[in-house]
Amino acid sequence: MFSNFAFTIFNESIDNYHLKDDVYQDFTNPYPADSIEHLLYRKNWIDTVQWHYEDIIRNPEIDPKDALVLKRKIDASNQDRTDLVEYIDSYFLNKYQSVQVKSEATINTESPAWAIDRLSILALKIYHMKEEASRIDASEEHKAKCQSKLDILLEQKKDLSQAIDQLILDIENGNKYMKVYKQMKMYNDEELNPILRGKK
Repeated sequence: MFSNFAFTIFNESIDNYHLKDDVYQDFTNPYPADSIEHLLYRKNWIDTVQWHYEDIIRNPEIDPKDALVLKRKIDASNQDRTDLVEYIDSYFLNKYQSVQVKSEATINTESPAWAIDRLSILALKIYHMKEEASRIDASEEHKAKCQSKLDILLEQKKDLSQAIDQLILDIENGNKYMKVYKQMKMYNDEELNPILRGKK
């Protein structure tokens, strides 16, 4: 099923990132540029780096200048994340473009790629909650609480994976159809953000 396929690639990305555990490390994608694997790996790498950006920026002793630089990196990362989601949706649109959509077909509240985006974030939550649940320097109470949270995350993964696979199957069978709206984010556009427009 596609969800398991994607989750395996997400875990590969997370594991590879943590070999160095450095937000400034070089990025290398092991998959061919024209493959869905390439998109999934890149998508999760962006999420993984941003996860650690978010940790760093919450340091109460961070220098304000460093925090501003990091905030800019987070903004850029969010844009990259959105772009990758749209690329992944384009993969599905292309794959199922010849499907005969049934007259009674319905549209989903989110596209496959946005559901897969949530699965990528969930993979990160599971990875880091596992770390916390097995920390040798943590109290037994802490580890027990984290194990309880991990159990819920794993249940969430099961439910989300099932929903993703069902959505893709429904699209494949013509029971649902895709209609993708570009995010049209306004705050990065010099013509749409009045602050940026005033600086021109």
